[in-house]
Amino acid sequence: MAKVKLTLVRSLIGRKKDHIATIQALGLRGIGKNVEHEETPQIKGMINKVIYLLKVEQIEEV
Repeated sequence: MAKVKLTLVRSLIGRKKDHIATIQALGLRGIGKNVEHEETPQIKGMINKVIYLLKVEQIEEV
């Protein structure tokens, strides 16, 4: 399964509560912080919901 690296690039101040909850569920806690996740349908859906707050990078598998 492919992996994806997520970086929070925009502030959560003034955002909808469900968008803040989605970012927290992804494990992002502050601007500039990043996490890696398996690219599952559930994670893809969460990313699509808050894509305007994130930088998304595909991680090459060896």
